[in-house]
Amino acid sequence: MKLSKILSVAAMAGSMVGLSAFAADMSSKPVSATGWITDAKCGAKMASAAGSACAKKCIAGGEKPVFVDSATQAVWAIDNPESVADHAGHNVKVKATEDASAKTMHITKVTMVADKSGSDSSMGSMK
Repeated sequence: MKLSKILSVAAMAGSMVGLSAFAADMSSKPVSATGWITDAKCGAKMASAAGSACAKKCIAGGEKPVFVDSATQAVWAIDNPESVADHAGHNVKVKATEDASAKTMHITKVTMVADKSGSDSSMGSMK
């Protein structure tokens, strides 16, 4: 009788671990988006070419970089800031995995976006 209780408890614990791993996988999804790398303090307010120098200064001063989606103006924390170390204040296209519940993204690829004036500021894929 004791053995059956132990096995039941072990089976329940294993199920819970499996379900939590499944739930974690469901909360993140791959995305591709265009936007600006700004700082956490200013966020969407400085998501433009005009705010580029300010974002660079703030990030260099210790503020955390964030990604501001150009289409929605949503501000996403970046869980791997080293991936955008060379892109403070830049307009970029990213490939990432987002966790909508935590409002974070893990960036896997960064590509510069050409400016709208017609001159190509693209530097290709940086990371």
